Amino acid sequence: MFQSLLLEIQDGVATITLNRPEVYNAFNDPLSYELQNALKQVEKDKEVRAVVLTGAGKAFSSGQDLKAAAEAGQRNLSDSLHKRYNPIIRAIRNMPKPVICKLNGVAAGAGCSLALACDVIIASEAATMIEIFVNIALVLDSGSSYFLPRTIGYHRAFELATKATKLTATEALQMGLINKVVPAAELDTAVQTEAAFYANAPTKAIALMKKMLTKGMTDNLDAALEYEAYCQEIAGNSHDNAEGIKAFLEKRKPVFKGE
Repeated sequence: MFQSLLLEIQDGVATITLNRPEVYNAFNDPLSYELQNALKQVEKDKEVRAVVLTGAGKAFSSGQDLKAAAEAGQRNLSDSLHKRYNPIIRAIRNMPKPVICKLNGVAAGAGCSLALACDVIIASEAATMIEIFVNIALVLDSGSSYFLPRTIGYHRAFELATKATKLTATEALQMGLINKVVPAAELDTAVQTEAAFYANAPTKAIALMKKMLTKGMTDNLDAALEYEAYCQEIAGNSHDNAEGIKAFLEKRKPVFKGE
């Protein structure tokens, strides 16, 4: 079904692998649109309760395929963002399921933005992150101007953006950009463990918390309190809430269905 990526669904986990390793999983038009379609597919699939996003080969994604862009001729960059990249970022943020970034190698430019849009980032020690836009006199895009300062603060974000500073996985961890760093040989296991946790978690409650936290980065306190009350009512009427309370009273582990 897909030419530029791989999609595998197993045990409630959908793994989407960007599959252009010969160009470090750089984005051309087909990969951009296929990733949009893959994200729509896993969002609709009721069997999927967690999503893993990664890259084939040595890289996560090197961002825009500049050779493909040059061959396509002069194009409107704003239009390209609206049609190709922004729908991907919105799909990840609006996904009512946790999205785990399996950061296996370099994440550069839009590839870095893609990683930052995920809910959890688990990185190989060999991985790096770089906001490389300024090196070709471009600006942050695909959500980096939103996620970067909210994660690490304005002054660090300004430095990383304007100097195209390459961060090792360990440095990114120390800044709070990613959740966990493991040896390359242990990356598969670490991500599988994380994905299995979320695939068995109360998916509806997690989806609501994802929306709350995203809104909470821009809402004021009163708005956040109101939205918490709204979401808590929804969560309190879920199957998983009833199961969680019952399991607590029966002193056993709950079996959540994501409903």
